[in-house]
Amino acid sequence: MYDLTLGQICDIVGGTLIGDPAIKVSGISIDSRSCAFGDLFAAIVGERVDGHDYVGQAISNGASALLTSKQVEGSQVIVPASPDALDPVIYAIAKISKHVRSLMRGVEVIGITGSSGKTSTKDMIGQVLSHAATTHAPAGSQNNELGLPLTLLSAPQDVKYLVTEMGMRGLGHITYLCELAKPTIGVITNVGRAHIGEVGSIEGIAKAKSELVKAIQPSGVVVLNADDERVMAMREFTEATVFTYGYSSVADVRAENLQLTAYGSYTFDLVYRGERIPASIPMLGEHNVLNALAAAAVGISVGMEVTDIARALTTLKLMSKWRMEVHQIPGNVTIINDAYNANPESMSAALETLTAIPAAGKKFAVLGKMHELGDDSDAIHAQIAKLAIELGVSKVVAVGEAAKAYGLPETIVQKSVWLPDFDSACDYIVKEVNSGDILLFKASRAEQFEVLADQIEVVLRAKWGQQ
Repeated sequence: MYDLTLGQICDIVGGTLIGDPAIKVSGISIDSRSCAFGDLFAAIVGERVDGHDYVGQAISNGASALLTSKQVEGSQVIVPASPDALDPVIYAIAKISKHVRSLMRGVEVIGITGSSGKTSTKDMIGQVLSHAATTHAPAGSQNNELGLPLTLLSAPQDVKYLVTEMGMRGLGHITYLCELAKPTIGVITNVGRAHIGEVGSIEGIAKAKSELVKAIQPSGVVVLNADDERVMAMREFTEATVFTYGYSSVADVRAENLQLTAYGSYTFDLVYRGERIPASIPMLGEHNVLNALAAAAVGISVGMEVTDIARALTTLKLMSKWRMEVHQIPGNVTIINDAYNANPESMSAALETLTAIPAAGKKFAVLGKMHELGDDSDAIHAQIAKLAIELGVSKVVAVGEAAKAYGLPETIVQKSVWLPDFDSACDYIVKEVNSGDILLFKASRAEQFEVLADQIEVVLRAKWGQQ
């Protein structure tokens, strides 16, 4: 973050200054426990915690000043009221991030949106670009009104490539995030049914995602998924240079000759303008090959050589939690923790990955509810349950009261079970699982399925470790 004085911050946010305007801050923190010397501690009022209660801890840990919505002890800027229900300190952080973005020179800001795959694609783009120059792409899904500004503010001053993720709750949200980040490269991964309950239709989702394309200046770059017709239709909204990626023969950057390895990962030929370079990614799932192609397209757009990109892809690592994390535990049992979030498209991709992996034993899909699907929620859940059986999943285990939405039709009842809570699910799975089996865990974020995955892993390790 660029150094700013408390007086400058007061002017930027339009607040009230208490203390010395010459105090310098060189970073920002929303967690009093992780504050460091020179930080501005932003006291956010959340659903469970009021940051104002922790300003003493923040200062004792080195915070130089505070950003508050009510007066407390210490040097601070008190921010003006919020125009809506969002905490006013979050709006103030956004204003500071917009100012810092205006100070950046010669920086490529990559904005990524899509119904699924945003975070994995962001992580891959960040790792590929890091082979070319200083890159900033924080782990996790920092994609909302708070996360994106914090991404901008946490970038080092010598950054060349700043990779941001942009989620949406409705129309206009991505436009707002683009006003802060001013992306020079925009990436659209796909248009699916995630958040359809909030937007109303898949056409509305496409319209919301296209806001990123429309925000890219003619001098910039737009990267589009050639395998998604709704994404490709966004080409008409931009005068920027367009790169397409995918499996389609019309894609500028594509993968050919896909081969599944014994470990569930893929090798393929990376093809671009006559070049054909052998490539691979050390990650599960054909959908991750598509994400890697997006990263390759961004790398090409900034001038990287295809051979260097292919080499970078072989070194990719999982950067963000609970996204196709593979845990091998005693007894030759494999746990795939993909519990961070779920929507129909990502759920389908996860099930396809599970059934594609070579295994000596059974394959369990431990599933929770997918949220924000509107009136079609029950029908979509039933489709997913049916798909799982058609793909060859040995047992669908639906967990939680909300997971009754899967319906579990009588025609597949012997291959499915509904369990009311984590404890009953743990008891059932630990009893059923044998050597060589694979367990996939996936549900929407609100279901906190990573807790279930961890709980079952601990018990299974104890069970198999004793034998």
